[in-house]
Amino acid sequence: MSVRLHHRITGEGEPLVLLHGLFGSLENLGGVNQRLQDGWQVHGLDLRNHGRSPHTDTMDYPAMAEDVVAYLDEQGIDRACLLGHSMGGKTAMQVALAYPERVQRLIVADIAPVTYHPRHDAILEGMKNLDLSSVSSRGDADRALQEYVEVPEVRMFLLKNLVRVPADEKADNPDTFRWRLNLPVIEACYQNLADAPEGEGPFEGPVLFLKGAESAYIQRKHRERIDTLFPRAHLEEIEGTDHWLHAEKPDEFARRCRDFLTA
Repeated sequence: MSVRLHHRITGEGEPLVLLHGLFGSLENLGGVNQRLQDGWQVHGLDLRNHGRSPHTDTMDYPAMAEDVVAYLDEQGIDRACLLGHSMGGKTAMQVALAYPERVQRLIVADIAPVTYHPRHDAILEGMKNLDLSSVSSRGDADRALQEYVEVPEVRMFLLKNLVRVPADEKADNPDTFRWRLNLPVIEACYQNLADAPEGEGPFEGPVLFLKGAESAYIQRKHRERIDTLFPRAHLEEIEGTDHWLHAEKPDEFARRCRDFLTA
């Protein structure tokens, strides 16, 4: 059963839907939104159990694709271009494979249509073990996460999910902060998120895979699977970037997207 996704719409033109990665929200693709809203009506979505979208007990790519299609229906959009990063890229691929008639063009940022080994065990452990009753500031939370997550930029990204408990809920929750995302369900469903999108395809529309040149998420061995599911796929690398290519070189990332969307 689909859920109604929180969203933000900016710009005018043909619809372009942006789908964020694991532990993220629509804010993470805000730079892409700003750079493309002059030519497209950009729809930034919070995927289920993330951001301000509803929490559910289940989470897998067929369900998340259904959420996106329900959003398109709600907005009266017959076909849209989709751009997804990481988990959002797999969700976008799932939409294209299961509902090809709804997708005009597809951009997949640094993820392949394959199953990955677990990569986020330490992050999940650190977030789960953060004692929110002892956290009075983001600095407290950052110091506590250091034991599990060494890279400051990754901790900063994760802590965007830490929000203050509203004053009117203080009687029921004495903590100062809480996680906005649905951490228990994300952990319980993590293998679903590591899995490949479902569907034998192929999706016959144009597809751009953008790879961070220093990232290992898209590898040469994945190319056969990409070509099987997306026979019109084109792969480009952005030099000097890792998995967060859209944040590391936002102008270059947006230029590649613009060139593909207007080809």
